[in-house]
Amino acid sequence: MNDSTNITEKSSSPSSLSAQEQEALNAMTLTRLTPFSLVTLHELYQRLGSATAIMENRNNLRDVLPEASDRLISSFGDMSEAMRRAEAEYEWDIQNKIEVIPLNDPRYPQRMVDCPDAPIVLYYRGSADLNKQKVISIIGTRHSTLYGQDIIRRFMADMRQYCPDVLVVSGLAYGIDINAHRESLKNGYPTIGVLAHGLDTIYPNSHRTTAVEMLSNGGLLTEYMSQTPGAKGNFVQRNRIVAGMSDALILVESAAKGGGLITMNIGRDYNRDCFAFPGPVNAEYSKGCNNLIRNHGASLISSAEDFVMAMNWSDAKELEQARQEGIERQMFPDLTDDEQKVVNVLLETNDLQINVLAMKTGLPINVLSSTLFLLEMKGVLKTLAGGSYHLF
Repeated sequence: MNDSTNITEKSSSPSSLSAQEQEALNAMTLTRLTPFSLVTLHELYQRLGSATAIMENRNNLRDVLPEASDRLISSFGDMSEAMRRAEAEYEWDIQNKIEVIPLNDPRYPQRMVDCPDAPIVLYYRGSADLNKQKVISIIGTRHSTLYGQDIIRRFMADMRQYCPDVLVVSGLAYGIDINAHRESLKNGYPTIGVLAHGLDTIYPNSHRTTAVEMLSNGGLLTEYMSQTPGAKGNFVQRNRIVAGMSDALILVESAAKGGGLITMNIGRDYNRDCFAFPGPVNAEYSKGCNNLIRNHGASLISSAEDFVMAMNWSDAKELEQARQEGIERQMFPDLTDDEQKVVNVLLETNDLQINVLAMKTGLPINVLSSTLFLLEMKGVLKTLAGGSYHLF
């Protein structure tokens, strides 16, 4: 993987292993036995209660799992290579401040425990509680548009009025994912990036600065050991973690086919609440959302208020108070009357040229030009190619 970088730091390693550490090491060893499918390994873990119990009963597995194949049984014959790899990884994880979290550990995302294909061990570096009371996953296309970016910006800003204590999960990918992480951080939300590779790299490398920032307010999570590249199948597989560890999934933008739709399908299989923002009928990266809503695969939302009401995460009194405070007005503080006129017009119809704005606001061109310049300096809007003005 060329577009990657090392994020680890050295520290001392323990001289001996506790029962909890031995459990982690055993879970890591089991993941190296290739005959295991995710579902089979999870089923065996659930029946015996721990990786340590699986190892202790490896010579009589058919008493626990009668349907175990001959190939699966034989995989326990020589585990020396799997053990060596797990031991080396465990030492590396300790040195680099990475938590190894097996399925029966209370730090493990508890929403995932009963998912039939949940990983039996996760690798985590960060500061956030993976079991916050409210967890949402925000997903979508890698080719996000200004429309999708605006949705995320406003959604996260408005969520602060309703639910100030939420963990936001996404995949650290281009587009919607990275916008979700960055807007979460901007609004003070902890955010978790679920990776499709080991924690010895960051992919894409251009997201390294955000990933490092997330370590102190959120974190990075993966089921893969170090030296595991981000193969195509890994990105699909990691989607089940994005879906499984959350209460609800929100699809912002998606083409007619894409990874976001796969994740939404997984979410529905896990009985998670699924939501999607609609988009323009002919917009390429709104087709997936629109189709999903039409086919009843997701509930339509157009705001943070829609979402928290659907999830019953905020009572009527709080919602009414937020309305009275005027969320949109708070997003653009200290505006003059002329500036507010421009903002109000762009809130109704975004991306307008100056002649249209002059007509709709009633402001003379010279006054409007000065007003637009000041709004741009305040970070409220920007000029697009072609001379249109875009409200953030």
